[in-house]
Amino acid sequence: MTPIPDNAPFTPEQTAWLNSFVPTLQATQIQWLSGFLAGWQYSGANGSSQQPMVAPALAAPAAKIPVTVLYGTESGNAEALADQARKELSKRGYKAALKDMGDIEPKELEKIENLLVIVSTWGEGDPPDRATEFYEKFMNNGSADLKNTKFSVCGLGDSSYSEFCKIGNDFDARLEALGGTRIFNRAECDVDFEPVFQKWFDDVLAELDKLTQPASAPAVQILSQPGLAPAAATWSKANPFPSELLERIVLNGTGSEKETLHLEFSLEGSGLQYLPGDSLGIKPANCPEVVDDLISATGFKGAEEVKRADGTSGTLRDILIEELDSTVLSRKVVKEYAGLTKNKKLEELLADPKALHAYTEGREIVDLFANYPSDEVSPQQLTELLRLLPPRLYSIASSQAEREEEVHLTVATVRYESNGRKRKGVCSTYLADRIAVGDSIPVYIHPNNRFRLPEDPETPIIMVGPGTGIAPFRSFIEERAATGAKGKNWLFFGDQRFSYDFLYQLEWLDYLKDGVLTRMDTAFSRDTPAKVYVQHRLLEKSREIYGWLEEGAHFYVCGDMHYMAKDVDLALQEIVSKEGGLSADDAKAYVSRLTKEKRYKRDVY
Repeated sequence: MTPIPDNAPFTPEQTAWLNSFVPTLQATQIQWLSGFLAGWQYSGANGSSQQPMVAPALAAPAAKIPVTVLYGTESGNAEALADQARKELSKRGYKAALKDMGDIEPKELEKIENLLVIVSTWGEGDPPDRATEFYEKFMNNGSADLKNTKFSVCGLGDSSYSEFCKIGNDFDARLEALGGTRIFNRAECDVDFEPVFQKWFDDVLAELDKLTQPASAPAVQILSQPGLAPAAATWSKANPFPSELLERIVLNGTGSEKETLHLEFSLEGSGLQYLPGDSLGIKPANCPEVVDDLISATGFKGAEEVKRADGTSGTLRDILIEELDSTVLSRKVVKEYAGLTKNKKLEELLADPKALHAYTEGREIVDLFANYPSDEVSPQQLTELLRLLPPRLYSIASSQAEREEEVHLTVATVRYESNGRKRKGVCSTYLADRIAVGDSIPVYIHPNNRFRLPEDPETPIIMVGPGTGIAPFRSFIEERAATGAKGKNWLFFGDQRFSYDFLYQLEWLDYLKDGVLTRMDTAFSRDTPAKVYVQHRLLEKSREIYGWLEEGAHFYVCGDMHYMAKDVDLALQEIVSKEGGLSADDAKAYVSRLTKEKRYKRDVY
């Protein structure tokens, strides 16, 4: 569409607004609007056809219709989308409210007339931490009556997991079972969630407008802009900042079985701001060697021209390296590949969930093509099988109060062998092997409001961060040192060997000497005949830990979600039971209350 020329009879602000608004209109909307404006101009509705014309305000809901946006978030994405939805609803005249699942009881849903649920699925089908109690009650509470509730659900997930968007699906089914009526069908968002979320939200808005506007009033809809992104956000996930790598240091000593990197990036000139607990998003590229192996397994050359999602073209090899997830083998990929090839063995595999999980575990997309070769798939179809390469989030390991225009990361390089092939972590080896000091990579700040330091700088904190889980706690301690916070700080760190794997050892010793770090306990699992982990150190200090909690301490955990975080949670319940003289159920309720009060916070992956 031709843009409005600069010499048109509009102010610069009006011209900019028209150029952003008019292209969003459909043909029928343009036709309706042109007729409406012509009739409005000459009907006398504005008093006189000679007077300056003032654009009519957009039709708002006939009354302040209430809409509640309920969210459950783990990494912060669902919370951010929910907040953006609330703001957009308010702009349109709705009485919009925002609710965290951690702050509401299922029975309260009976009072909600219009409900939008935005919730993420964590790991293999788990609800977010703060949503767990609400989820369990809601799924098991048969007394709720939602016959007066209209709802729509948007689920966030990761299709590389077998239980993709399970929690969103569960909420959708449960809301219907309790008598609710759908405003619009459920949406399922993968890691590239913005486009699917935006379409769902626009469709929900259209349905809400139908419900609330008088039947005689023509519906004039302005479509929301993608992502509902604030205009002030210059650098973002959609527009990452080119950040220069300033320093890369291997933190492990010679002889370690690990390769842990300390990375320092420049934010100079970006204006980007971050807080302790936030993450740095990185948009990596795939390893060319890994992509070449995939191309070889498909029988293609790599020079074939294929279309990108935006309609432009490029070579198959370039697009596989730069844009697509060329490694993660999910059920979705297997299913779609089986549909293209009509392979009976793959169809049998898909029919057996346990066998499928065993096959995809430890394998990548290259294995699918090598194990089940086919001539039925074209280069273009290969690209359409794969999702976009998702960015990676790493906990920030520095305080901006201390480092100013730098941001630091602590990254474990992933390298292993499975099913006869050497494997590489996409982003960790991108940072370790293919980026040189002085090179720039695309980054953005991902806020994490669930993992903040206490508002009161005198509040004590207990931090449990084995391995690279130490990263945000380096940020916490730097922040408390830089700001002069007086609260006590207790750190639990664990890794394999004291001599090789004590990450940031000299820094911690300095903080202990200066009194910034009040206490530090370590667990090096390979240095003792029986393996000792951080949860064992917690149990050894149970009385002191319980005392700190009773003083109001905040308890933080960062690191592995599959084993460590679960073991630490059980240890915390055991500590509370033992030192507080509580039953197992009461101890679990105590820990749950800590979560609800935002004093027990986890950043696990």
